[in-house]
Amino acid sequence: MATPATLADFEALLQASKQQAELQRLLFVFVRRELDEHATSAQRESFARGEGGHLQPCLCVDKAPDDIASFAALVAESEHTGQHWDIVFVSSLEGLGGIAPNSDEAGQPLRFMVNAINDGRVGEFAAFDREGRVLHFL
Repeated sequence: MATPATLADFEALLQASKQQAELQRLLFVFVRRELDEHATSAQRESFARGEGGHLQPCLCVDKAPDDIASFAALVAESEHTGQHWDIVFVSSLEGLGGIAPNSDEAGQPLRFMVNAINDGRVGEFAAFDREGRVLHFL
C-alpha cells in the first residue's frame, strides 16, 4: 500500500487499500491533543497556539475499505461516539489467500498502534487531521 509519505489525502489511502493484491482491513486510532495538568504557563501558551502537548488515544476501530464511503463519512460516524479527536492514525492489516482479516484479528495490531503512539512512534502510520489533510511528523 502507499506509504504515509506518498499519500495525497485520505481518498488516496482508501483507493490504495482497495487495489492491493490481498484484501485489507484498515485500522484507525483516533487521538486528541492534551496538555499535562501540571504544565507551565509557557507550555499552556504554546498549546493554545496549537503546539506541544501530547497525543492521547481515545478511540480505536477497524473497517474493511469497502465499509468506508469517504473521510467525511468516517468523521460523521466518529461523531456518534461522543469522543472528541484531533488526529486519526491509519494502518492496514493484510489478508491471506484472498480472505480478508476480520475484527478479531485486528485487536492485537490496534493495541500495537496505541502503544506506538503512546511511545511517540507515529511516523510509521498515515495520519490525517479532522479535515482529511495528510499530516507529516518530523
